[in-house]
Amino acid sequence: MNLYDKISELRRILLDARNILIGAGAGLSTAAGFTYDGERFRKNFADFAAAYGFGDMYDGGFYPYATPEEFWGFWCRNIFVNRYDLPKSDVHAKLLTLVRDKNYFVLTTNVDHLFQLNGFDKTRLFYTQGDYGLIQCPTPCHKKTYDNESAVRQMIAAERFSVRGDNVGTSITTRRDSCSAAFKAVVPTELLPRCPKCGKVMVPNLRTDDTFVEDAGWHAAAYRYEKFLKLHAADEIVYLELGVGANTPGIIKYPFWRLTAQNPRARYVCLNFGEAFVPDEISAQSLVVDADIAEVLESL
Repeated sequence: MNLYDKISELRRILLDARNILIGAGAGLSTAAGFTYDGERFRKNFADFAAAYGFGDMYDGGFYPYATPEEFWGFWCRNIFVNRYDLPKSDVHAKLLTLVRDKNYFVLTTNVDHLFQLNGFDKTRLFYTQGDYGLIQCPTPCHKKTYDNESAVRQMIAAERFSVRGDNVGTSITTRRDSCSAAFKAVVPTELLPRCPKCGKVMVPNLRTDDTFVEDAGWHAAAYRYEKFLKLHAADEIVYLELGVGANTPGIIKYPFWRLTAQNPRARYVCLNFGEAFVPDEISAQSLVVDADIAEVLESL
């Protein structure tokens, strides 16, 4: 089946569908233009590239910063760029037009808030890996998260550069685009977000290890997701996988395969550029489209 025929088949599947479970990975945000490398990285993080030597935002998130001031020097900008300074996404808007009138639910490993920003019903979303808009105690001493927009905007406004090795208090101001390896980005100590219970410097609410806080909102979304699965386990349903790679296949990809295999009335659709495949066991129930997600949604 050529690409044109596959898109025609996908259009028919989505038009006929009553129930749709969307599984969205990083490839969907990439298709929308929100990349962590390339020109977008250079535009927003050229100073960090010069000072620390990493080549994309992902590596910046795992860099072993020497101080909390440096840690939040990177993270306040990373969160601002990828959560609060985002334009609308045509890709997400087009996806919404396809499913708005369906009984849909979204399971995503993305933490950038693009689904809500572009009109998806927040009660139909489950962000399994966290949210750039939330912070938590690093220990954690309690299972609660906090909105970070005010703190992030304050830190962004006060962000500055210090000579590497100097005390934070002796910082000097320099242009971001001319920062050299002699400089490090910092935020003032007094602006660091601190846990209201134990006083430790808080961290983004992102799943990197077993300290990730699954708060009340996370559990409520997980319950709605499990309820959707149970209600439609034997119904006609489309498992629509968008841009899911092999980093965390146990969250979306493998469950979608298993659910399809267990239900002869289910259809599995994998839409991915360069990573589209399906097991032989469910190939008869599946449609695999190896193409740019943005282009396919535009065609639909």
